[in-house]
Amino acid sequence: MISIVILIFVAFIIYVLMRCLPTSYLEEVARAKSMQPGSKSFEEWMQQLSATYGMDKGIIPGFFSWCGRAIRGQFGDSWKWTVPVTQKFHDSVWLSFIMGGIAFVLELLIAIPLGIISAVKQYSKTDYTITIVALTCFSLPTFFFASLLKLVFAVKLKWFDLGGLIGRSYQQLSPAGQFWDKAAHLVLPIITLVVISIGSLMRYTRTNMLEVLNADYIRTARAKGLSERKVIYHHAFRNTLIPIVTIVGGSLPGLFSGALITETLFSLPGIGYVSYQSMVSGDIPFSMFYLVFLAILTLLGNLISDILYAVVDPRVRIA
Repeated sequence: MISIVILIFVAFIIYVLMRCLPTSYLEEVARAKSMQPGSKSFEEWMQQLSATYGMDKGIIPGFFSWCGRAIRGQFGDSWKWTVPVTQKFHDSVWLSFIMGGIAFVLELLIAIPLGIISAVKQYSKTDYTITIVALTCFSLPTFFFASLLKLVFAVKLKWFDLGGLIGRSYQQLSPAGQFWDKAAHLVLPIITLVVISIGSLMRYTRTNMLEVLNADYIRTARAKGLSERKVIYHHAFRNTLIPIVTIVGGSLPGLFSGALITETLFSLPGIGYVSYQSMVSGDIPFSMFYLVFLAILTLLGNLISDILYAVVDPRVRIA
């Protein structure tokens, strides 16, 4: 119930920001139409287009009008892409979701074990090596690392194409060949997302694992003669998962929000690139739908985190 109230206020703030954008696609359309021979003036076209899209209303009446249509699933047509908002969203979001989902799973599989190893072997050569790797990954700018991958693997070694989602001979390939062609074009973008993101999670896991390893109950478990493996992976690791769950739940919107810089550098028509182009051009219908959708996912992510707390921490279930 609280989440619904929060969502209404968030949607209103987003709507106000959209109405205050310094540019508008309607202005571009009106300007282009007014330049045609024998056409109406720019002001007349603006009045006509504003009335058509409900922009002639005030902010509050316009917001409630948008809410009424949104509840019925009517989000209108995108001003920039000239197709229904939901259709454009559907066409572009799944590419970003596949990339983000694969990168997120790889991030968990790489960062969490390395963070645990770094904490267990504190101040050893292994710990220093993992720390250097984590800080390097954390500090790498996305555009620099992506460009470096393209230079090495696309230009020098010619293992992958420079960008795009499909190759030149895509239409001549079999269905299986088309699948692997698309998969090959996603290798470098996914590597970019994984390397850029694992640094912070490794450091976060290491810090939380060190706190747990210094707790009294860990010393008690060791004093009882339990094996080091059982102490670390049964007792310590489960309690380390509690703060990590927050990151996992908060990562849900990121799976659908896309990666603007990565998608742009690799010429991928994902939702990050599409949403950026929509906002730059003042496409209010698409931007409203996209941002409110992310707000819903953020609230769901918080709810999932609360549920996962009860899964990994028996004390929460008891309470």
